[in-house]
Amino acid sequence: MIAALETHGLTKAFGKAAPAVNGVSLNVPRRAIYGFLGANGAGKTTTLKLVLGLLRADAGSIRLFGQEAARERGRVGSLIETPSSYDHLTGRENLDITRILLGLERREIGRVLAIVDLAHAADQRVGSYSLGMRQRLGIARALLGDPRLLILDEPTNGLDPDGIRDMRVLLRRLPEAGDVTLIVSSHLLSEVEQVATHVGLLHRGRLLLESPLDALLGGIASVEVDTDDRVRAATILIDAGFAVTAASDKLLVAAADPAEIAALLMREGQRLSHLTRHRPSLEGIYHRHIALAA
Repeated sequence: MIAALETHGLTKAFGKAAPAVNGVSLNVPRRAIYGFLGANGAGKTTTLKLVLGLLRADAGSIRLFGQEAARERGRVGSLIETPSSYDHLTGRENLDITRILLGLERREIGRVLAIVDLAHAADQRVGSYSLGMRQRLGIARALLGDPRLLILDEPTNGLDPDGIRDMRVLLRRLPEAGDVTLIVSSHLLSEVEQVATHVGLLHRGRLLLESPLDALLGGIASVEVDTDDRVRAATILIDAGFAVTAASDKLLVAAADPAEIAALLMREGQRLSHLTRHRPSLEGIYHRHIALAA
């Protein structure tokens, strides 16, 4: 299947500083929710602005839906940084300004308001909206014209727990509402883990990792274990050929079967005080790859 977005060797520098985006090659499948991860300053927003044509790349190429990006950008909606709006106008009136500029029919407003669950507040002034409602109004504006690719930069930034939950529900629902692909830039790893189907990790302008999320998190579980003599237990496990690392106040045994670990340690006279399966988290994977890149 043709990808929604492909970049090859995308590079952008500002002045004589190190490149903000350095040889980035992305592959975003259609109808994916692609979590674009990285710390603040990693180059995520710059990359997205290059994709949208808001910045010009120094090198590399961008293809949207198998075509040169310039031909397909009309099929892309975006919310980059803080959404702007006229506080003295209603939500509907704010959307109507964009609708007119795009030459769209009036019924588009009702469609996008329903998708983001703002129909009940459409005729309220935006100045009375919560931050979460403003974010959803920004997404509604990005959805005008029924884009096939939607790029959202830090959509949960500054939201309270209720706003984050509502945004999470909305993001999951968007691909189901039509043939739309999402790229969600974020540094909130736990939130991305709950909504993404694919992830890409950017660090200091370089892409360190790109993978379906299930492939990252669905490996063989490790075992978290503790005994009354942790040092001796670690020696026993290492001598038996297991890969063992310290995990807080426990031992983490990679790709192991809990029953096998328990039997081995008890056979050697160890008294177990803790034994559980330990599956990888996106946060753990993120920090491991950052450490390897240091």
